[in-house]
Amino acid sequence: MPTLDIDRLQPGIFISLAELGWLTHPFLLNQFRLANEKQIQALREMGLKTVVWDPERSTVQPLPEASVHEDEPDFGGLALAGMLDEKRQRVARVQAQRDRLARREREFEQEAASASEVLKDLASRPTESHVKAQAMVGRMVEELMGAESVTIHLVNLKSKDHGLALHSLNVMVLSLLLGQAIKLPAEDLRNLGLGALFHDAGKGEIPPRILRAASRTPPEEAFYQAHVGYGIKAVAGMKNMTTPARNIIACHHESWDGSGFPNRLAAEKIPRLARIVALANRYDNLCNPFDLKLAKTPAEALRQMFRGEAARYDPDLLQRFVKTMGVFPPGSFVSLDNGAVGLVVESNPDDLLRPLIMLHDPDVPRGEAILLDLRDTDLKIEAALSPARLPLETVEYLAPRGRIDYYIEGTA
Repeated sequence: MPTLDIDRLQPGIFISLAELGWLTHPFLLNQFRLANEKQIQALREMGLKTVVWDPERSTVQPLPEASVHEDEPDFGGLALAGMLDEKRQRVARVQAQRDRLARREREFEQEAASASEVLKDLASRPTESHVKAQAMVGRMVEELMGAESVTIHLVNLKSKDHGLALHSLNVMVLSLLLGQAIKLPAEDLRNLGLGALFHDAGKGEIPPRILRAASRTPPEEAFYQAHVGYGIKAVAGMKNMTTPARNIIACHHESWDGSGFPNRLAAEKIPRLARIVALANRYDNLCNPFDLKLAKTPAEALRQMFRGEAARYDPDLLQRFVKTMGVFPPGSFVSLDNGAVGLVVESNPDDLLRPLIMLHDPDVPRGEAILLDLRDTDLKIEAALSPARLPLETVEYLAPRGRIDYYIEGTA
């Protein structure tokens, strides 16, 4: 990219400070569009004579070379000092956020391993599996019940794929998130979480080629639908499992319009907890299909459910689910109004338009990727992006695993 004299800068010019290194300048990003004269003055105070600029990403042209600046008091030193101090504070906050997210990811990984054990031991040790599952659900429900609001954030699982356990955990997390949003009592939340965890317990009896098929013949579809009955059979050894939890397994594929299976129940005849899990299950299946080339972005998944499949779901629950997930759900690729591209890591229930973003910056190692809380800035999200239209290196930087998994966290 070409260079430009500092005296020709004006707000709207897109510049790059990548060659300087992120910690050597006071700005939040290495590459950004200048927003005000304060930023230009800070560049002067750094002693820079020229900067790299990008004409295509700039919204204005540089000032003429003969431009003359009026003499006035120079407050640049104070401005630069203030920006450096603000950046040091922001770096400390980002590190605290990074540590918190890393801790939650470790906890999620432990839960994934536990869920794998629970599902694996279901047939041979049903009572023990039930006790472990109740403890897992209880931990999450207890945290939710003591929280005024909850946030949901993306988890970057580092260990081996836990298969069905990850889907079951996602459905449990999403179901509890919606259950908390509609203010279900604690007992209902425990039944909801338990039923969601075991909703696909019968899939172990279905051949993988049928489970993974993009389309099925009528006999194959009948075999696939039989996983509901196999699921009920799988939990039969759990003598103390409640009817509401068991009904989630039996009814999570029933549809509001009566087109579901196995009993073609409709509307209010479908147990409410099963209606919640139906939403969570469909959303995760859209975001995390067996063939990841068919994966929808979170925003695309919500759009398909709301616009193309609304007849299948309880309309009140569907509206609440869309609102709870947010305008830009975790896992969404987004562009900011300064030209940057990022990934939504965590939603902000108090301001759905200003989530926590992981920014793509090839000059910053991914392990040290910049986390930007939009509540701390004047930046705004311009649009949700499809990863299929982004450079491969950008997608791999922001979401190297290709999956979308979640952790739910209460805020006091």
